[in-house]
Amino acid sequence: MNVLLVGSGGREHALAWKLAQSPRLDTLFAAPGNPGIAQHATIAALDVTDHRAVIDFCRREKIGLVVIGPEAPLVEGLADNLRTIGVPVFGPGRAAAQLEGSKGFTKDLCARVGIPTAAYVRVTSKDGALAALDDFGERCVIKADGLAAGKGVTVATSRAEAEAAIDALFADGPAEAVIEEMLEGPEASLFVLSDGTVTAAFGSAQDHKRVGDGDTGPNTGGMGAYSPAAVLTPELEERALGEIVRPTIDALAEAGTPYVGVLYAGLMLTADGPKLIEYNVRFGDPECQVLMARFTGDLVELLLAVAEGRLADEPEPAFSPEVALTVVMAAKGYPGTPTSGGAIGGIDAAQATGAVVFQAGTKDAGGKLVASGGRVLAVTATGADVKSAQAAAYRAVDAIDFPDGFCRRDIGWRAI
Repeated sequence: MNVLLVGSGGREHALAWKLAQSPRLDTLFAAPGNPGIAQHATIAALDVTDHRAVIDFCRREKIGLVVIGPEAPLVEGLADNLRTIGVPVFGPGRAAAQLEGSKGFTKDLCARVGIPTAAYVRVTSKDGALAALDDFGERCVIKADGLAAGKGVTVATSRAEAEAAIDALFADGPAEAVIEEMLEGPEASLFVLSDGTVTAAFGSAQDHKRVGDGDTGPNTGGMGAYSPAAVLTPELEERALGEIVRPTIDALAEAGTPYVGVLYAGLMLTADGPKLIEYNVRFGDPECQVLMARFTGDLVELLLAVAEGRLADEPEPAFSPEVALTVVMAAKGYPGTPTSGGAIGGIDAAQATGAVVFQAGTKDAGGKLVASGGRVLAVTATGADVKSAQAAAYRAVDAIDFPDGFCRRDIGWRAI
């Protein structure tokens, strides 16, 4: 079977690495891809924002499955357009993708269905947002309504911080946002496959959003992660599935917009039980890297079953009992204005330690690998526990020569 993978980041490199291991696979194509993905896939010269071009490519290359990695093409309806010509797609349609495309949509769905989440208010003006702060005290969370690549969130611990976040949100004119109460407790990420009706848990993880050691500095797209998340016990996971995820899937099905793909539930494990922080409609980045490092099944077969509505026929997804941990190496300046063009060496030496180096923001510059984005590499290793996986990942990090890069040195610290 020929498969097309859409995307170009570390998440897609991890997916390509795992898809390429499937005996079901004939040719794996990727668009737009990156130099790491090119080690496992044929890079297609394809503009994935041109849906007609993607459709023509799928017909020409007899694509039997399209796996859409990032959120933007899903929110823009690429999955819907491919399904109209009968191509199986792993990824939700435009309507269901609003779970990530609009924070307000998700909060309203939670309120309608009774899903446990933070109290909230939707705002569409600066004055309305400032007035709403009175309902939340000194501490609140402010989220831009639309896609923000994991960075459109301010966790405000004072009125001044909240007002500054609102000023920034509305600085360029009209905008939409959600203001929420601040939940307390450890966070965990739960991943669930859905074929529109049937669901299957697909592992858990904890990520590290802040740029600096000890969870300091601004939020980023993610500086590292590990899986599984021990704080999400089997009992808490079952509660999250029963009280949060399955009611969401059921509500979308009842609305005639079935959810097909992976649903990533960001959870806060409060004293009252799991509560939803937010949904993402794709594998996380860098959570995907640790999930793929642990998944022991045939990814092509599983994702095809999801796309074709046959998830009930598949065995439960199986994972290694080992812990996987990934450390993101980012370009200096990230998450502000990252330095680009910095040379990268030592990847072979890093992988010789037993780790896998997934590439995110990289490009080939005359035969040399250089940085082309904020998050550049995701160095991923496994071990018997978090401490040993952490040690293995940092051994590999230390073998990489990336003078213009940096990383946190404490990924996994909560568990350790």
